[in-house]
Amino acid sequence: MLEYKGVKIVWLGHDTFRISNDMSIYIDPYRLRREQGIKADILLISHEHFDHLSKDDIRKVIKADTIIVTTRRCADELKDVNVKEINTIKPWERVTIKGIDIEGVPAYNVNKINPDTKRPFHPKEDNMLGFIITLNGVRIYHAGDTDAIVEMGRLSGIDVALLPVSGTYVMTAEEAVDAVNMIRPKVAVPMHYGTIVGSEEDAKRFKEMVKVCEANILSREY
Repeated sequence: MLEYKGVKIVWLGHDTFRISNDMSIYIDPYRLRREQGIKADILLISHEHFDHLSKDDIRKVIKADTIIVTTRRCADELKDVNVKEINTIKPWERVTIKGIDIEGVPAYNVNKINPDTKRPFHPKEDNMLGFIITLNGVRIYHAGDTDAIVEMGRLSGIDVALLPVSGTYVMTAEEAVDAVNMIRPKVAVPMHYGTIVGSEEDAKRFKEMVKVCEANILSREY
């Protein structure tokens, strides 16, 4: 766990995080080992791929008054999930939920190409999401599934950046360092490794290369 100015950030594996103070925000629950005792006030789903939109895992974190923020494509797939409401946003749109500011930001590939379709695994035109969450004045950026993209240079005042490092479908560790140099957060945390692709070695390599801020590898919690 990382605690930053009273905000707790817990890594639950892959791209899954729980961010909390007096409210709990889950992002992209996937392969959770058990039902979560702390339920989601807000649930963020970055895009529709199976390792981000997993209904089995979503049901482990939601409660009757959970509010989901996601893409239109994901919202269509979540109509049968029992939550209070589902909000849809696109990159650069924002919404305030239960007093917490949530901004969608672009997440897409520039050089990770699906050999079968000849298209990026995460095409820009699909409007998949990363998120900036502002909680108690702390700005946390969850990059989603993305490469190091020019839009990262527009992000400002980021305290904690959660960045994929595994390569194949997302940034490599080296590319994630390029992202850090654009974003210049106070703390950088590697993610998207150890489940489908990538290993702890990617996270360690990322930490060793980061120079402009603190890099913190989180132990997975269950």
